Amino acid sequence: MCLCTSGTQKLQAREQAIPSVQSNLTQKPQVTFIELGSLKCVPCRQMQPVLRAIESKYGTQVKVIFYNVWSDKDRHYGNEYAIRIIPTQIFLDNLGKEFFRHEGFFPETEIDKLLQKQGLIPLSNK
Repeated sequence: MCLCTSGTQKLQAREQAIPSVQSNLTQKPQVTFIELGSLKCVPCRQMQPVLRAIESKYGTQVKVIFYNVWSDKDRHYGNEYAIRIIPTQIFLDNLGKEFFRHEGFFPETEIDKLLQKQGLIPLSNK
């Protein structure tokens, strides 16, 4: 796991929004999945394919957001969500209330269990 640091580290990475598989943005997501990490952190980079897979698998049921907390632009999200280490995953319900938090690499199979427990249904078995 990478330790979240602040201060003088200047990294050139920027917020990376995971591309949407479905263009129907009119449906409000049931869950917002926020990944707080860095593009320079190995476990954070390992989470990138997991984020894409979850978005693909659940479509508009889940909104996936990645914040690069080592960038000047997104550093404040680390403080806002009071993270201790990166990567940290935060799951919000459709009202924006946090219902689950995880620190470190989070396997796709475990995220599937969490989302299905919230009533989400995979669109496919990707």
